[in-house]
Amino acid sequence: MILEGKVVVITGVGPGMGRAMAVGAAAEGAKVALCARSEPFINDVLEEIHGRHGAGIAVRADVTQTSDCERLIQQTLESFGRLDGIVNSAYFHPAWSSVESADLEDFQRAFDVNCVGALRVIRAALPAMKQQRSGSIVNVSTLATRKPMPGEGAYAVAKAALGQATRQLAVELGPYGIRVNQALMGWMWGAPLRQYFDSIPDRTAAATQQEAVISRIPLGRIPADRDCARAVYFLLSDYSSEMTGAALDVNGGEWPAP
Repeated sequence: MILEGKVVVITGVGPGMGRAMAVGAAAEGAKVALCARSEPFINDVLEEIHGRHGAGIAVRADVTQTSDCERLIQQTLESFGRLDGIVNSAYFHPAWSSVESADLEDFQRAFDVNCVGALRVIRAALPAMKQQRSGSIVNVSTLATRKPMPGEGAYAVAKAALGQATRQLAVELGPYGIRVNQALMGWMWGAPLRQYFDSIPDRTAAATQQEAVISRIPLGRIPADRDCARAVYFLLSDYSSEMTGAALDVNGGEWPAP
């Protein structure tokens, strides 16, 4: 198991990638601290992990609140005694809109959640990681920062800022043995995307749109979120011990375009 014995915090544990990462990390041997604003949901995910003989805790927290982030790390340390990894996957994706017509408050909120929220969690964890002189931080980003899509500006701009924060932190934290990398996700097949396609009333149009997405992916399929999560486990693990400041594309080859 690639994460055997490690303690990992995962933020943004929702029905899609967040849940897949949490359940998968526990299956790979990690003790997982699940974080999200929805307490009932993370409790359900924790019950699933326990049902599979995994270990973890669930902590309701909002990454826009410094006190919540500090409490998340504190409870993790009290429960498990150390902290080996952080996965920053909490995000806010506003309604699709052009930059020209978007509400700039959406940009501010996206930046506060997608970038500054990650920084709050990291800063709360640094005393413990510095004392250990070890740690792996993985920031979950998006293909949209490399291949912009019309209407997704607020989300992508905030994630692009997170990418620069990743590189900055890699330089600053390397001397303490702390690595910081990012995984850039493309289209992912899971509950959210399945629900989106199911919500299109015209089934022919839904199938056509799905086929159009697949046609742009060289592997010929929409990668499953549980499989994309394995790239995150790699970055958390000792197998990536010589990587920091890196950006790993996880998108079936959609970027760079063939």
